[in-house]
Amino acid sequence: MAEAEDAVQLFSRKSSGKRKKSQQANGAADESAPKRQQQEAGAAAALPERAQGEASTSESTAASFKELGVSGWLCSVVQSLGIRRPTQVQAGCIPAILAGKDVIGTAQTGSGKTAAFALPILQHLAKDPYGIFALVLTPTRELAMQLADQFRAFGAGMSLKDAVIIGGVEQQQQAQALARRPHVVVATPGRLAALVQSDSSLGAGFSRVAYLVMDEADRLLDPSFEADLRVLLPLLPEPSRRQSLLFSATLTPSLVKLQAASLADAHVFQAYEGLRTADRLDEQYVFIPQKVKDVYLHHLLLHSLASLQQQQQQQQQQQPGAPAAAAAAAADAEAAGFKRVRSAIIFVSTCKGCHMLSLLLRELGLPAAALHSGKSQKQRLAALGSFKSEHVPLLLATDVAARGLDIPSVDLVVNYDLPLLAADYVHRVGRTARAGRAGWAVSFITQYDVELVSAIEGHIGHKLGELEMDEAAVLKGITRVYKAKKAAALAAMNEEDKQAVGMGRSAGSSRHKRSNGAGGGGGKQREAGSSKE
Repeated sequence: MAEAEDAVQLFSRKSSGKRKKSQQANGAADESAPKRQQQEAGAAAALPERAQGEASTSESTAASFKELGVSGWLCSVVQSLGIRRPTQVQAGCIPAILAGKDVIGTAQTGSGKTAAFALPILQHLAKDPYGIFALVLTPTRELAMQLADQFRAFGAGMSLKDAVIIGGVEQQQQAQALARRPHVVVATPGRLAALVQSDSSLGAGFSRVAYLVMDEADRLLDPSFEADLRVLLPLLPEPSRRQSLLFSATLTPSLVKLQAASLADAHVFQAYEGLRTADRLDEQYVFIPQKVKDVYLHHLLLHSLASLQQQQQQQQQQQPGAPAAAAAAAADAEAAGFKRVRSAIIFVSTCKGCHMLSLLLRELGLPAAALHSGKSQKQRLAALGSFKSEHVPLLLATDVAARGLDIPSVDLVVNYDLPLLAADYVHRVGRTARAGRAGWAVSFITQYDVELVSAIEGHIGHKLGELEMDEAAVLKGITRVYKAKKAAALAAMNEEDKQAVGMGRSAGSSRHKRSNGAGGGGGKQREAGSSKE
């Protein structure tokens, strides 16, 4: 339980001061998979009685945001965004935040947690604007960008100033943005810690922060972020003079112990007991040999993606008997249990595997974007942007995309590789079936994954259904897939050769500069915290 102990220490600074009256008026080293799963399973029982709640996907008993105390202009904004009623987590947390309380909120993915803290913060900011007013910490760059977008959308009725501080972006520009004292700073801990350590004047800007938000708090309380949090939290006002808002889809021992030891007076909201998937999510598995996973993936995508089916129909229309053949193919796909989907996220365990699969799908004529930590920030944003805009129907990703990303058009999640932790399975499949929508998740299970499946089913409390795929029909495409696989391997080798040549030229240029005394004090500084996304 060392992880929980460290989390408590981070929030245990004592102070004799009291929280501002204006706030009261407006109302916290990865363990082995089996050990962590056992701890998480028992975490719900450790919460105080007031934390227990009913399971719910999206709807609440509150008729409107106005009943929760949200001001009129914000109610108009949420209505313009198509949000008609507050979800359960919003109804359970917004009044407490407006009342000036610390909040720990756990609710399943897609339940509207961002609005639960963003709306009260903006309402308070509108009455007493100054910067830096709120610090929002999150574990990944993509989630930070998304949170900032949502703050801008909700804050459209005010002159909101924000800054996104993440790795992979030029540091000097970010330092200048912090120096301008934006109202809301959304950041990954590693980059923000590096900036304030390099310039103490930047850290001084956080001395009047009214809100500390930790989104995906269970991940932020992992030991991998501890060093960065120890740099950042002392810059903030004492805990009694600010509000701490911790939100997560996963209840962990760290959150439970933190609440008991350092946030004992916090309002604790739990929208469901345990870790569960969405009610309208159809979860299935396919049991297949390891060596033909890519063949099965190709077959699944060909028979599920609506855009590919339309392309096939257009090609077949030029042939005799095309309409009847197209109708028959569509009927066969539906009879085989395949759903018609607009887009899909395919999760792969490693960066290399993600890249190789993207090359394979490209050779097979399947348009896809790839998102993983091996790409530059510009490439990652471009990949996510092309997928969100529906320019490509497929997103290949590592677990960097498993948390928080809200893309309404995602109808299918494929676990090409199963995650090692059952909790990560819930986060992955939570990219679909969001906010009460229907969704579909398919997990590829090989002879090496039986124990992982058992752990996942034990964690979510139900069995996965089987998606039966006709082996003979699938293997008809094996020649095409293997041919594309060889071409993808050759493309990867060509990429490596180009990179090696580029690195050689860069090294030669660097040596030439040093020989002419043009070094100027060394090269680019290594990014702090880059391994933590």
